[in-house]
Amino acid sequence: MMINRFVDRFSLARNRRLVAVGVIISSLVAFVTSAGVVRADQLSPEMERLIEQRVEQGIDDALTGESFDLRVEQAILKFIEKQNRARAQQQQGAAQQAAQNVAKVDASTDFIRGNPDAEFSLIEYSDYECPYCKRFHVTATQFIQNNPEVNWVYRHFPLDFHNPGAQKEAEAAECAGYLGGNDAFWNYSDQIYQRTRSNGKGFPVSNLVPLAAEFGLDRSKFEACLESGQFRDKVLAQLKNGQQSGVSGTPGNFLRHRATGLTIPIQGAQPLENLQRALALLKSQVDA
Repeated sequence: MMINRFVDRFSLARNRRLVAVGVIISSLVAFVTSAGVVRADQLSPEMERLIEQRVEQGIDDALTGESFDLRVEQAILKFIEKQNRARAQQQQGAAQQAAQNVAKVDASTDFIRGNPDAEFSLIEYSDYECPYCKRFHVTATQFIQNNPEVNWVYRHFPLDFHNPGAQKEAEAAECAGYLGGNDAFWNYSDQIYQRTRSNGKGFPVSNLVPLAAEFGLDRSKFEACLESGQFRDKVLAQLKNGQQSGVSGTPGNFLRHRATGLTIPIQGAQPLENLQRALALLKSQVDA
């Protein structure tokens, strides 16, 4: 029967354009109805051939027409875009939720560059052997210089594949701060970032003690501090808190409003203009 031939034709074509089947069947029904045909056995041979030609032409037009291809492509792209937006919103929500786990800034345990009582804090979880952290160190320095209402809190996040260098450098910076105070910590950190070639072997562990001596720190006390692993647990605790807060790579950054605790996660070594935009966004949320 003629209708069965059309069904067979659709079965062959559906692997290419399944979405066309409904359109073509609707066209067939509309055509037969408009021709006044009620029963298939009442069709004349000429009418049957005409219907078959019209439907076959409709199938060809729908399956090969550029406008149809364009509509299908646009529909697919629109669906993908919608899925990507939904995924991005879900990831952003998860990151925002995890950011609430960032430990509060504590001047008795944190090393802070800038005003300890500043309204906002840039909290960085970082790795001395990370090349992106090396670059971001310069950006963050400029950021707090441009924005005195923001201080900078440095926390450790030594990556496994940069160890043992990254872990020992973090412990060494803590020893510098322990022996020489806040300024000694930051000076020591600045020098590591300036001198390291990054990627795990950029700064020899054997140079950590001589570097401390350059700043006038007691060499023997520094060496004893480093060799004893005095700050190993502190470094690992900060690493764990970073993981709980959603950090998976370095640098992992957060902008936090001191009074309200509102926090914005900032992934990666963002350029200065992105930090400024994040700060403006946080301020608008605080004022809302």
